[in-house]
Amino acid sequence: MRLVRGPLVRRRRRHRLRAALDRGARLSPTDGADRTAVVVVNWERADLTTTAVRAVLAEGAADEVVVVDNGSSDDSLAVLRRELPDATVVARQHNGGFAAGANTGIRRTDAEIVVLLNNDAVPAAGFVAALRDHLAQAGPEVGAVTGRIVLAGRWTGLPAGAAPAPDQRVLRDHTGRAWTPSPDGDVRLNSTGVLVDRDGNGMDRDWFAPADRVADVDVFGFSGGASALRRSALDDVGLLDESLFMYYEDTELAWRLRRRGWRVEHAAGAVVEHDHSASSGVQSDLFVFRNARNRLVVALWHAPWPTVLRAAARTLVRGVRGLAVGRSGRSGQEARLVLAALVDVAGALPSHLARRLRETRRAAVPRRRIDTGA
Repeated sequence: MRLVRGPLVRRRRRHRLRAALDRGARLSPTDGADRTAVVVVNWERADLTTTAVRAVLAEGAADEVVVVDNGSSDDSLAVLRRELPDATVVARQHNGGFAAGANTGIRRTDAEIVVLLNNDAVPAAGFVAALRDHLAQAGPEVGAVTGRIVLAGRWTGLPAGAAPAPDQRVLRDHTGRAWTPSPDGDVRLNSTGVLVDRDGNGMDRDWFAPADRVADVDVFGFSGGASALRRSALDDVGLLDESLFMYYEDTELAWRLRRRGWRVEHAAGAVVEHDHSASSGVQSDLFVFRNARNRLVVALWHAPWPTVLRAAARTLVRGVRGLAVGRSGRSGQEARLVLAALVDVAGALPSHLARRLRETRRAAVPRRRIDTGA
């Protein structure tokens, strides 16, 4: 006697299939188990992208290189197709942010190991091979490997209280100390992975540490600018969250990996030189708003409640204090953007709480047991 499956069963099956595909899962097994692909996202900086991809191609360790043009309005697409004939160039119609661009590249390849590389990062010889070999030799519970990102150029830390020149580029370390480019300075690290502090801030581990700093292999999260992801891990937890558009998308995916029991490790031999924020800038309105908003959103979805409350309080204090210091000028503009981020998150609070509940139901590891490293 043959059983007849009713419409409810069929609907449930279709729903599960759609959910799996939305997470990035494949319809059927492929022959990509031993293959490595590199994905680079471009937006109106074909010069940077071409340099990065040529270095990858010269190494020869990648089986495939996918370059995603994220809806550039300039001649990037034509330049990339002309200058990178050995890469697969994919065009998106609109700029959906880094997550959407990276996901487009990930979906384009069936490779078991997918390397993400920022277009403003130049890999050293052996970068791809180091990530590939580390992930291939790691235990099956390791879902991602993060590389060693070195800041481009040389940097000198300013003495406490010293003010940089008005036209001087400045970056600050985790203590607030200002650093400026200098030919007499030292080579410094950008990242050996991602940590999350008690206020929900995602931060680069070893930011501005000496370049020869020895980092622990275990780390909370990976940097989306120089990392390798295992396809089976992505099939389990899904791809980068495109609603974040830009910033914190790697931290958010790391939360999902860790809460499903996957581990993240650091490969010291996978080195890239990074021109920090050459594509977007750390003082742009986009950075200030998205960084503040996404920090709150990711904390709401994944972090314990004390972290969420501290993140919200910190954002409010930063915005109010910024307005008190100066309503006009750049400080006032940044304060308004930070408060706008807080209002944006508060306005969508029911949907964020629903996402938090869904993540709780999916998770295999409770929030309180996740070591964020900070």
